[in-house]
Amino acid sequence: MSRSLRLIWIVLAAMLWSPLLAQSAQPLQGGQENLSVIKVAELPVQARETLLAIKQGGPFAYPRDGVVFNNFEHVLPKRQRGYYHEYTVVTPGESNRGVRRIISGAAHEYYYTTDHYQTFKRILE
Repeated sequence: MSRSLRLIWIVLAAMLWSPLLAQSAQPLQGGQENLSVIKVAELPVQARETLLAIKQGGPFAYPRDGVVFNNFEHVLPKRQRGYYHEYTVVTPGESNRGVRRIISGAAHEYYYTTDHYQTFKRILE
């Protein structure tokens, strides 16, 4: 292969691969790119209690607290199965688990939803 042909090959390869490399180097922020944030102090008291229970390893209000959250809605950053776990945030007046949850990530990040996984806010500590 001639030197000029190799140079053309290198340039073409760089043009094809550079967008892919740039995309993979960007941090994952969320399935919808920009998640809103909420400070711990802005959470309802029940959510703060749930967050504390998560950090202490329990006890939890419901038997399903701590199960794997699969992120089927693709709102949170894409991660491997088992990365996320969900916990109920008690809703006063509800006779069941209600719709509020905190999702914890394996890297100790936390997300709050008030509408059963349709939208999330990243909890800032």
